[in-house]
Amino acid sequence: SESLGKGKPLERCIPHGVPDGMLVRNFPYKILQTPDVVVLLYEEFNHFRQIFTDGRGFPPETTETWFGYSIGHWEGDTLVAETIGFNDGSWLDNNGHPHTNALRVTERFHRRDFGHLDIQVTFDDPKAYTKPWTVNLPFELYPDAELIESICENEKDREHMVGK
Repeated sequence: SESLGKGKPLERCIPHGVPDGMLVRNFPYKILQTPDVVVLLYEEFNHFRQIFTDGRGFPPETTETWFGYSIGHWEGDTLVAETIGFNDGSWLDNNGHPHTNALRVTERFHRRDFGHLDIQVTFDDPKAYTKPWTVNLPFELYPDAELIESICENEKDREHMVGK
């Protein structure tokens, strides 16, 4: 449709979402691991995301946020993260595929070798889709990359941007 992708988060100076935040071209991210939490630092808009690996479950009530609430555990050398609690403004991808408050995202982070990270992402939203669906996202390591400040401030070009 003509509106597919119109109003992208980048155009509106708002956060992307999961996994869309990792898919923004030319904006790197870093993964920091501690015993209790894995933190993803995104260069775009200086956002971060936490995946709690301390054994906790989801809280009884979750505040809906751009990146949701993530808990994770290790299966061998693969981090399995589950995320719920997305707000209705977050995007799954750059085309703006819809989701509801029933969305659950499961990510499997696996480093196949020193220079490559593979993330398998499964979307399960029975209110929006007839069955869960999965995508595989390959990433390359840039060991010397530094995150730099990226602030989306006073954006005035939105009215000039159109969808596909």
